[in-house]
Amino acid sequence: MAQTFDLIVRGGEVVNHAGRGRADIGVKGGKFAFIGDLSQASAGEVFDATGLTVMPGVIDSQVHFREPGLEWKEDLETGSRCAVLGGVTAVFEMPNTEPTTTDADALADKLARARGRMHCDHAFYVGGTHDNARWLGELERLPGCVGVKVFMGASTGSLLVPDDEGVGEVLKHINRRGTFHSEDEYRLAERRPLARTGDWTSHPEVRDAQSAIQSTRRLVNLAKGLGKRIHVLHVTTADEIAFLADHKDVASVEVTPQHLTLTAPEAYERLKGYAQMNPPIREAHHQAALWRGIEMGVADVLGSDHAPHTKEEKARPYPASPSGMPGVQTLLPVMLTHVAAGRLTLERLVDLTSHGQQRVFGTADKGRIAEGYDADLTIVDLKARRTLRHEGMATRSGWTPFDGLEVTGWPMATIIRGRVVMRDGEITAAHGGEPVRFLETLGA
Repeated sequence: MAQTFDLIVRGGEVVNHAGRGRADIGVKGGKFAFIGDLSQASAGEVFDATGLTVMPGVIDSQVHFREPGLEWKEDLETGSRCAVLGGVTAVFEMPNTEPTTTDADALADKLARARGRMHCDHAFYVGGTHDNARWLGELERLPGCVGVKVFMGASTGSLLVPDDEGVGEVLKHINRRGTFHSEDEYRLAERRPLARTGDWTSHPEVRDAQSAIQSTRRLVNLAKGLGKRIHVLHVTTADEIAFLADHKDVASVEVTPQHLTLTAPEAYERLKGYAQMNPPIREAHHQAALWRGIEMGVADVLGSDHAPHTKEEKARPYPASPSGMPGVQTLLPVMLTHVAAGRLTLERLVDLTSHGQQRVFGTADKGRIAEGYDADLTIVDLKARRTLRHEGMATRSGWTPFDGLEVTGWPMATIIRGRVVMRDGEITAAHGGEPVRFLETLGA
């Protein structure tokens, strides 16, 4: 008897743990059920992937969707719309909203807001603070929580934990991998007078490379002393890559497409406020070190750090302009362009956008094309050429720092748990996102 499936993705080049090769994929009940030759099988729906490349669903492990409290910049619906249009099947969202996500009620509120509105699967970070450190061991185990996020610099109010004692208290109370924005707030405060009004090229001088490595050394020493695992977000400096290479036992590493693509001072001169983010876009020798970190396996994951602000906010003269840029919709096209240019292999890109997230965060049933896993797929045309434009972005902010960039490689479809949610630039199954589950908290 011929096999039957809910969905067959037929005729594509599949990239998974076995390498690259032509294969069909059969889906039943939202799970991968078969990978191989399904020429004699039938299905309720067949996706013809001939000429296309089939990747595990891309997971963006750092986004700021601004809801609640800052919805004029972005919200969970528009941010997740950007995600699926960009081929992203799941996102991990940050706690610096208003109010902050620092207790069980705030986390439950975000999950409720996401239900029936988000297009992609999702999980939320709980912010670690001086005030809630003692409860973080319970909070990190709540359903829908990806873990604890700490701002050692670059934040304000209760989310800022600049001191070793405060960071140590957070680490003592958590058991999952802690996630950190690592810049030394004390050095940043000393250097703020170096900001030149209206001159964005001074941003990487204010937030210099020493601010980053100084904080990261402190963080790793604390983690080692306490026997804890840490994840260092948006690493930007040559010194950090060299240092973290010696501490992979406790530290995983994120890099971003913008730090791998834009360089100072050119980006600030051309883009002005659109190039401003924390940590900053840095000089070419730092970028070269990030690429070496990818080549040598130091970098574990790619995150977009999607953090939009309005055009009006970005037009304020530096340093009154806010830091952050949209990126979840452009993560894949930008990185596929680097693949086309030979800067990394497609297999390494898959490792950085799905396999790595599964290893670092312990996603349950996500991050691989493997039997029994959630049927999350990102289907791309490696040869498609497009030009990124402000008007093509679904973000509420309406802009991209990559406006005018000609890219090679484009997401043609996004499939989440066996549902085709985006095809040829159109949303085909809306608002079906569900919370991501994690291995460490399955029994919670």
